[in-house]
Amino acid sequence: MKQISANPIVAGALVGASALALASGAQAQAPAKAPPARSLEIEAASLPFVRKIDERFQSYQIGFSHLTGGETWKAYDAMPKGEQPKDVSAVREPRAATDLTNPRLRTLTAALAPFYLRYSGTTANSVYFHDSDTPPPAKAPDGYTVVLTRERWKDAIDFAKATDTKIVTSFTNSEGVRDSAHAWTPKMAAPWMTYTRSIGGEIYAAELFNEPNAPEPPRIKHGVSAADFARDFATFRASMAKVAPDVKLAGPGNATLGIAGVASLMGTSPEQYAAANPTPKFDIVSYHFYPVLAQRCAPPESPQGISADKALTEEFLARPDKQLQEMKALRDRHAPGAPIWLTETGGAACGGLQWQPTFLDSFRYLDTHARLAKQGLDAMFTHALISGSNGVIDEKTFQPNASYWGAVLWRRLMGTQVLDAGPIQPGLHVYAHCQRGVAGGVTLLAINLEKAPAQIRLSGPADLYALTSPELQSKTVLLNGRALALQPGDKLPGMSPTPLKASRVTLAPTSVNFITLPKAKNPSCAAA
Repeated sequence: MKQISANPIVAGALVGASALALASGAQAQAPAKAPPARSLEIEAASLPFVRKIDERFQSYQIGFSHLTGGETWKAYDAMPKGEQPKDVSAVREPRAATDLTNPRLRTLTAALAPFYLRYSGTTANSVYFHDSDTPPPAKAPDGYTVVLTRERWKDAIDFAKATDTKIVTSFTNSEGVRDSAHAWTPKMAAPWMTYTRSIGGEIYAAELFNEPNAPEPPRIKHGVSAADFARDFATFRASMAKVAPDVKLAGPGNATLGIAGVASLMGTSPEQYAAANPTPKFDIVSYHFYPVLAQRCAPPESPQGISADKALTEEFLARPDKQLQEMKALRDRHAPGAPIWLTETGGAACGGLQWQPTFLDSFRYLDTHARLAKQGLDAMFTHALISGSNGVIDEKTFQPNASYWGAVLWRRLMGTQVLDAGPIQPGLHVYAHCQRGVAGGVTLLAINLEKAPAQIRLSGPADLYALTSPELQSKTVLLNGRALALQPGDKLPGMSPTPLKASRVTLAPTSVNFITLPKAKNPSCAAA
């Protein structure tokens, strides 16, 4: 689409951490839908088993610039006013390294654990690992842009240990690690992994580098070709077999978008990487996906953006479906039986939507988790755990953003066994999992997208966790009518349900509802 390719800020967004992507070339296809209805009847005891997801399905990324310092997307209140910026520098600003020892940050993170924690992003592609306890260079050597010290990497490992998270990462891809033939070498990866083992650290999985298909002008003008990726991945696998044989290798890790018209910007497709010679052997099939571009890179009314009034539409919420189906087909052809991980995703590329920290994004956040878990995804990494407009935790205050509270309830209530609650009803999305930790129990996630109430008829005792907000674009989240906020000492508030006294539960307009049925006696949940 010429509007995209002619826009320099969109091309520049490909440089900024893990932002842009390969367009699917067509609008995403939504799952089969039942006729519109404002009420449903759910017989929890007989909901059939669909599949099992990873215990750490709900996972997160911390951008590498949080470890090294570097650049990030400007906060919206610091953005230039008026017309759309024409240069990516206008929407970027410096970021200092983040204090991963902060007690509040650790408390909030641990409440979402266990999960996989990905330290990666575009910054990781050009990091220089200073493998010494001597003072680091004041400036990254030629061929690199940032410096990672032993101290900062140890902080990252200690943070993962303290919060019960398993590390996923990627490695340097810049000129500094390439030989005279421009082939990748483990010049940074090997000592990095050796040091990790020496301090008792563990890496669970790794991608070769972040988003191989995404251009990074001026270093990489057109992304990495399929032939070069295959050559480099073979070297990567051989090196890791020597220095870190237990690490699972993921790929191809393409950036993809849920909008049409950007395929020409993105170059090599996931299929081209997977089918290259020598054939890359992926232990985990990985990809990245964003449904749209944020306001920093595209006007919200444009085909590449999204306005707040369309955030709850069926078309927008269904955008992740098509890319997952393509990745499942790729997995079946090239890595049968391998898990599929969405190793970076969120509301929008280019640093997140302006309203993403508000309750409005809770609908997309939870709906995407539930729909992709049912369709075949094994782990989903939200970008980001901590960030400005796209973190579930605000990076400056370490206060929860609105989606955080739904994430806590997902962690506590949604088990790994996915059940079939029927097709999506327009305006009323109902998903079901076995209730976490309760044998025979079932948890429903009922998302009412409409401005009118909806009803669900149940059988047996149930408890309701209803999330609402005074305004959709507010950071205030109410649980059963009470505002959620950190308590003294940064303790999480009580998040108790309301027992349901009747067989029919009324869902408030534009609400997200977890409904637990601990005595459902669903046979698929006997070992929950």
